[in-house]
Amino acid sequence: MANEESGKIRARLMDGLVRVKALMRHPMETGSRKHPATGELLPRLYIREVLCEHNGATVLTLDWGWGIAANPYLSFDIKNGKAGDRIAIRWTDSEGETAVLEGEVK
Repeated sequence: MANEESGKIRARLMDGLVRVKALMRHPMETGSRKHPATGELLPRLYIREVLCEHNGATVLTLDWGWGIAANPYLSFDIKNGKAGDRIAIRWTDSEGETAVLEGEVK
């Protein structure tokens, strides 16, 4: 999934650093909540791996678990960036589904 439904990303050049901010749309179920209508447990579903890239090179790798909140927000800085650089955040969830957010440094 690589569209606006995946979330939002913004990268801005600030004081010699690229500040990346991303909102990743994902339900992040813990496996302990019950469905309101049926009372059955909702299956565990979470982002397990996040890769952050700057011009195609990996600059940050995250291993997450089910304890992260729904629609996680991520912010980090990259050294030695410039306007026009490409930023990508790729993730894989516990069911193997993937998504990508891509943006350009402004």
